[in-house]
Amino acid sequence: MTVNTLAIVGTGIMGMGIAQIAAQAGIQVLLYDAKAGAAEQGRHSLQAMLEKLTAKGKFSDDELQAMLSRLTVVQELSQIATAEIVVEAIIENLDIKKQLFAQLESVITADTILATNTSSLSVTAIAADCEYPERVAGFHFFNPVPLMKIVEIIPGLSTQQSVIDALTDLAKRMGHLGVVAKDTPGFIVNHGGRAYGTEALKILGEGVAIFEQIDRILRDGAGFRMGPFELLDLTGIDVSHPVMESIYDQFYHEARYRPHPLTRQMLVGKKLGRKVGEGFYQYEKGQKVSVDSAQNQVTKAALVDDATIRSVWIGADLAEDKTQLIDYLNAHDVTIDDNDTPHPDSLVLLAIYGEDTTNAAIRYQVDPKQAVAIDMLTELTKHRTLMPSIVTQERFVAQAYALFGSSTGNKGSDSREADAQEVSSATLIAESTGFVAQRVVAMVINLGCDIAMQKIATPEDIDNAVKLGLGYPYGPISWGDHLGASRVLLILERIYELTGDPRYRPSPWLQRRAKLDMSLFTQQNTY
Repeated sequence: MTVNTLAIVGTGIMGMGIAQIAAQAGIQVLLYDAKAGAAEQGRHSLQAMLEKLTAKGKFSDDELQAMLSRLTVVQELSQIATAEIVVEAIIENLDIKKQLFAQLESVITADTILATNTSSLSVTAIAADCEYPERVAGFHFFNPVPLMKIVEIIPGLSTQQSVIDALTDLAKRMGHLGVVAKDTPGFIVNHGGRAYGTEALKILGEGVAIFEQIDRILRDGAGFRMGPFELLDLTGIDVSHPVMESIYDQFYHEARYRPHPLTRQMLVGKKLGRKVGEGFYQYEKGQKVSVDSAQNQVTKAALVDDATIRSVWIGADLAEDKTQLIDYLNAHDVTIDDNDTPHPDSLVLLAIYGEDTTNAAIRYQVDPKQAVAIDMLTELTKHRTLMPSIVTQERFVAQAYALFGSSTGNKGSDSREADAQEVSSATLIAESTGFVAQRVVAMVINLGCDIAMQKIATPEDIDNAVKLGLGYPYGPISWGDHLGASRVLLILERIYELTGDPRYRPSPWLQRRAKLDMSLFTQQNTY
């Protein structure tokens, strides 16, 4: 299909974003909104924004005028009859969308494709009462549309392949990657994104760390663009929590998608985030108030009398982690205790996966009073997460913090207090079955593997959609390959064994490929 004219029904932020990229691609765009004056206002706002971009050199004056000439406001729904494709971008309400599609079928030709920009509703359900359900498909963009170069294309149960092909070609023409997803709750991106916020909320609810610390670990250590609580504030609890509940309910209370009571409380209490000036953080004029207790914390452990390190005994689950820690200690002139059993005055440093410090100390047959665990999933050069046991003596906590809390390492007593005032590159957390980054990243990867196993999309499309749609440093499949599937499996198996919580059960997709030492992109042959 050659698309000359595209109609947009619903001229809010999403609708006008789609209109912009269509007009930039040389397509005539018809703008309709049931609310009087809304289409005109949408076009006016888009024109103002395009003019600003032109002033900055993004477009020439001729390109600007050409784009504006392709944007036409229509007053009646019947005026969109000439469009080859109609994209609906109205409120997320199934009944209202179904009513609109019935109206659209009364004015368009039998060959016109009907596309819905729904983010969470079933495409099959939207198409169910249509006269021609085979021409209905999902065409889900992400905000801001011009910058988020990904669009999910979702066939309903009756959708013809030619419709999917046409929408895939249109996405490419508009400069976006179209990924085809099965019609399941959340499709790819909103489905794959469930692990990030829900697991962070669970960690917060367990008292492992405060929300600023969790954000910092995942942003500075794991490489996420925004911490989960910064993201929840930006999106708005009134948007995020209903999606969490919706996907949880639609998957019949699958434990992987379990929401947390805290965001329900915040929704009821109207602590919605940036839009109202208060969520997890406080905001003034839309900007976060720069009070970050995690980054500026001065721990008691950093100020005790004896933070001078005598020696360090290392226990590591992976040989490469032990080598890296030995190199770090040597670079900081720290004596390494290489005895089979640690000296009573040695700091016991445990590089572990998927368990807490107490269980690891018992497994390594060392005194938990000397033990501090360190997360090696994140790079030492970026951020360090330290986890004492509940009985670790304060002097050993202080030694670990002095060693990893700043780039200068082992210090004499004269410089201790000054160093404690510096912004730390380490975070101390309470005991947790698995560290913050380990739990969140492993859950992201595991969920991506489960989406692949369900054949909701190809592993490549899952990876691209999540990376581009959510801004993660890696897609979940390539992230698993980067870290090593066996390491991710180890984290999940231990957490599942220690907690018994089914949310942590490893996906069979992950298990098989980890045990066979194969890439997580590997698909089974079809017979």
